[in-house]
Order: sequence, then C-alpha cells, then structure tokens
Amino acid sequence: MGERKGTNKYYPPDYNPAVGGLNKFKGTHALRERARKIHLGIIIIRFEMPYNIWCEGCNNHIGMGVRYNAEKTKVGMYYSTPVYQFRMKCHLCDNHFEIKTDPANLDYIIVSGARRQENRWDPTQNEQVVPETKETSRRLFDDAMFKLEHKNNDVVVSKKSSVVLNRLLERQEDVWKDDFAANSALRAQLRASKKELKEKELKSSEIDKKLFIDVPILAEKEEDKNLASLLSLKSKLVKKESTLPSVKKLKSLKPFDDFSVSNKKEDTEPSSASFKSLVSDHYNSGSSSE
Repeated sequence: MGERKGTNKYYPPDYNPAVGGLNKFKGTHALRERARKIHLGIIIIRFEMPYNIWCEGCNNHIGMGVRYNAEKTKVGMYYSTPVYQFRMKCHLCDNHFEIKTDPANLDYIIVSGARRQENRWDPTQNEQVVPETKETSRRLFDDAMFKLEHKNNDVVVSKKSSVVLNRLLERQEDVWKDDFAANSALRAQLRASKKELKEKELKSSEIDKKLFIDVPILAEKEEDKNLASLLSLKSKLVKKESTLPSVKKLKSLKPFDDFSVSNKKEDTEPSSASFKSLVSDHYNSGSSSE
C-alpha cells in the first residue's frame, strides 16, 4: 500500500537545498507536537496500560488496555536494553502516575501515583505448563548431569499426566465424534429450557395481573413448599384453639349462674332464684299426683 500514498511534497519558491530537508527549512520536527519536549529528552507516545491499576489521586479503577498520551524518557540501561519511563495524567482527576519498564522480569513497574491490582499467581499451583527460567536453561546447556536428572523428572511427570490426558482424549472422541448428534442434543436441551422458561414467565405474568403487582416471581423450590405447608397447619391449629373454651373459663362457670346479661334483660329472663323455685314446684306436683 506504500505506493498508493501521496509522497509528493511541496517545495516553496524560497526553498534552499543547502539548509537540508523541508523540516529543517521550516524549523519543525517530523513528529510535530509529539516532539515539543525533545530538547529535554522526552517524546509523546500513545501508551497502553499493561495491567489493571488503582489511581491514588481519585481511587478509581483503570483497566488494562486504556490508552494515554504519555511522556517517554530513557532512565537507564539493563545490559544493552534501554529502560524507559512513562509519565501520564489520569483521565478522571489531575493526578499523574509514572510507569517504567522492567526488562529483567519482562514486566512493568509502577514508580508513583498508582498501585497495581494484584492478579498474579504461581502457575505451578494450577498445574500449568511453565517455561524454564534462564538459570535452568543455562544449567541444562552447561551441566550434563543436571540435564539427565531433568530429563528423568520430565519422564515421570509425563507418565503421571498421561492417564488424565488419555481420559480427556477418550471423552472428546465419545462426545464430539459425531458433531451432528452432539449439536442436535445441545439444541434439543436448549429448546426444552426455553420452553420451560417461557411457561414460568407466563405463569408469573398471570399472577401479576391477578394481584396487580409488577414484581418478578422466583422459581418454586421444595423448601418453600414445606414451609408453606407448615404455616398453613399452624394457622389451622391456632384457629381450633381459639374456638375451644379455655380451662379457666370452664372452671369459673357455676351450675346455676345468672343468665342475665345486662340490667335491661332482668324482666324478660328469669333469675337463678326463680329458676330454682320452678324446679322445686315441678318435683312437688309430680309427687302429689302419684
């Protein structure tokens, strides 16, 4: 695509070839605004955040991959590799943070203004394949006995992991040998789950219409059924106990209590004395007739 770019440059009438190129003639740099601090050894680059950090100015999270206009400076050397430092401003506040390269560990180090979100772990704990370190590679090249021991250890590890690898291969062959059948089974399972979900949504919408509410109803569980049955049983027992007279009330009753409820009913309802006289008259009339 290089041949399709417009590489022609305009040379003004007063251009002097003895001065040099067009940039020298105009007194500008090829990087334009990115080189405005080049006399200080600083150029402006587009820096991409290598990992997640926390800004110490506003305590906001800045994710990996966020890009900034950073000032790039050379701060040292690691053998023949230069060490660069990048200074940039947070896009959420006025804080500046600085990050520099770490060629020894193939990483970046935060110098100031931020702190790293720790997501690092030991890959050997997860049984990951870890590349050899430089010291191990050097010993493998120089020490023949170490190379032989390392090889024997690799053979032992491969024997242990071969069982798991064979199981994974067998499962892969069993499940994915027939791609069409596996895909059909997954689609059938998806259709069944979609149908069940649609029925639940229809049922919950009917309940919402009856109760005039707009609240999502969760799925029914066996624990909920048991708890509801216990609550209904308890309410029935409480209702029965409320209908039965209490023991204290039964003990307080007398065989010939006054039936009158209020003073207004004294004329219409007999008192306990009149009731006793009626009973005695009844028994006396019966004995006289005999």
